[in-house]
Amino acid sequence: MKKETSFMDERVQSQFDNAKHIVFLTGAGVSTPSGIPDYRSKQGLYTTHKNAEYYLSHTALVKEPDVFYHYVVDNLYKPEALPNVIHEKQATLTRLNRATIITQNIDGLYRKAGATHLIEFHGSLYRVYCQKCGREVDWRDYLKSPTHVGCGGRLRPDVVLYEEGLNEANVAHAVNAMSQADLVVITGTSMRVYPFAGLLDYRNPQATVIVINQEKLNFTFEPEMIQADAADFYRDLKVSSGDNTWKKDV
Repeated sequence: MKKETSFMDERVQSQFDNAKHIVFLTGAGVSTPSGIPDYRSKQGLYTTHKNAEYYLSHTALVKEPDVFYHYVVDNLYKPEALPNVIHEKQATLTRLNRATIITQNIDGLYRKAGATHLIEFHGSLYRVYCQKCGREVDWRDYLKSPTHVGCGGRLRPDVVLYEEGLNEANVAHAVNAMSQADLVVITGTSMRVYPFAGLLDYRNPQATVIVINQEKLNFTFEPEMIQADAADFYRDLKVSSGDNTWKKDV
């Protein structure tokens, strides 16, 4: 049976303290405490918005660019959102060179939190480029208009849409990180969306896998399941340099 607990204890804390290379696999649930809606819950974007997946597709971008633009700007951009304790604790561990974050999120909050070893698997809304000339432009300009002032081309955010392929360099980097990790921590994601979920196939066989989620997740192997609110868990997590020297909690 899977081990279950609903609170931080010394044994779980020691797993973080003793790990040499942690990989955090994260999704939309990490950012909901920051006020950013997720996708598949009862209040999620895909539930409350009919045809949301179409609006976020390459087909919509090409065939109905204005519809795509207004949907993305009206529903995805939340520049006022701030990182929460989950982002902050994980980002601190990356700055200590003890962790890599591989996230499905495109909201830019990990960068706001100062994360260093960060793989934005599906890209970022806050990188915008012109489809005509390839030049990168400030995302604030995109919120004002989808047209590039420089060449008249159409702007788009550097995110992976439905029907589009992933950035191969990001995939290679993520696979390498998984192969080297001795602790894999899954937070805020159901791990049902591929190819992101397939990263688990590349994990170090000796790595401990911890899932922090309010509902159980099922895998072909048995992770350690911590059924708890992720924000509460990370609030209790103490961040160390890995040599038993405590750092100030963030």
